Parts: sequence; structure tokens; C-alpha cells
Amino acid sequence: MDNDMFDHTGEFGRPLAEWDRTGADLRGYMSSVYLRMAGGIAISGFASWLVSYDPALARILFTENGLTGIGWVVTIAPLGLVLLLSTAIDRLSATAAGAIFMSYAALVGLSLGDLALVYTGANLATTFLGAAAGFIALAWVGSMTRRDLSGIVSFLTVGLVGLIVAMLVNLFVRSARFDFILSITGIFLFAGFTVSDAQRLKHLYLEAATDGRNRLAVIGALTLYLDFLNIFLFLLRFSAQRRR
Repeated sequence: MDNDMFDHTGEFGRPLAEWDRTGADLRGYMSSVYLRMAGGIAISGFASWLVSYDPALARILFTENGLTGIGWVVTIAPLGLVLLLSTAIDRLSATAAGAIFMSYAALVGLSLGDLALVYTGANLATTFLGAAAGFIALAWVGSMTRRDLSGIVSFLTVGLVGLIVAMLVNLFVRSARFDFILSITGIFLFAGFTVSDAQRLKHLYLEAATDGRNRLAVIGALTLYLDFLNIFLFLLRFSAQRRR
């Protein structure tokens, strides 16, 4: 049996008992992470709604055949912002890091503006609520569990790479049944990432210098934002496949 399942030390070698440090600083840090994440989701939702509400803006980004040139820029630009945050976080102020994250969320929302043109408002709303409820439950489990989950990250990462490759293959195969399986796989993978990332936030808090925790909260918000976004999108694909 794998001894790691009973290892009572954290990812960075600290005893898991240290997670009981639930003082005002830790609560403030965790609140900052989730509030920033919620703010990012709200900005993305507003930007997406704006595209669906304004036909002129929608035409700038989308055509009947896909993305326009500007639409491709808006879709690809968030990748650059993620790289900027990841590589320069130690040199950025907390305010600058937060502004980059919010810009990222706005661009993602614009790139997803065509969802309202494909799905009904009721379907988007129910899927969002389902994704939000699931995410909250998963994040709570990750925050509260004492079992070290760092060992599953490698497994999830390998699974994610395989999922991306399979999705690229399905662009050519165009199998509805295969897409259904990929949607289920994506939901489970990012459910696992949500649990492990929520736990990892506490590890990072314990290891971070005091003056770097505000910047760290931005990275934590971005990580959980991506987890939630992918759960929502895969759940949306799953529900669309079920209706066919």
C-alpha cells in the first residue's frame, strides 16, 4: 500500500497540524483569495453578457465561421497575461498583479461572449449555479481535509495533457460520443484540481513571506478561477451533449 496516503506532512514538509492556524491573518488571506476570484468571475460574466447584448461588439469578435482577427487576439491575449503573472509576480506590486488578473478575466469574458449566442439563458444560468455549488463543495473539502493531496497533482496533470491531446484529435474526428466522454473527464479532472489547489493555498500561505501574501492571493485567485471556469465549460458541454 502506498505510504503517501498516510503521510502526515504537507507538500513542503510541514506537519499538517500547522493547518490548524486559523488566526485573523489566515482568514484574511483566504477571504482575499476567494473575493478576488469572485470578482474575476463577475467581470468575466459582465464582459460575456456585454458581447451578447451589443451586436456591434459581437461582430467585432465573431463571425458565422468563427473568430475575427480581433477575436483571435482577445482569445490568445489572456495566455500572455497568465505568463506575465507567473513569471513576474515577485516583481509586481499587489495592485499591479490584481489589475492584470482583472484584465485577464475581462478578456476571457469577451472571448466567451458567443456562449450566449449558442446556449439559452436558462441553460447558462442552471449550469453556472451547478458549477458554483460543486466548486464551493470541492473547495471546502480541499480546505478542510487533513490528508495530503499533493500526490494526486502529477496524476491530474498527466490526465490534463491527455485530455488536451484527445480534444485536439476530436477536432478532426468530430465524434459526439467521444466529446461526451471528454466532457465527463474534464469535469472530474478539474474537480480534482479544485480540491488539491484549495488545499495548496494553505501550504503557500505558511511558506510565503508576509509582504508577499497579497501578491500570492492574486495567484491563488487566478488558479481557482481557472478551476471554476473549466468546470463550468465542461459541464456546459456535457449538458449540451445530453440534450442531443
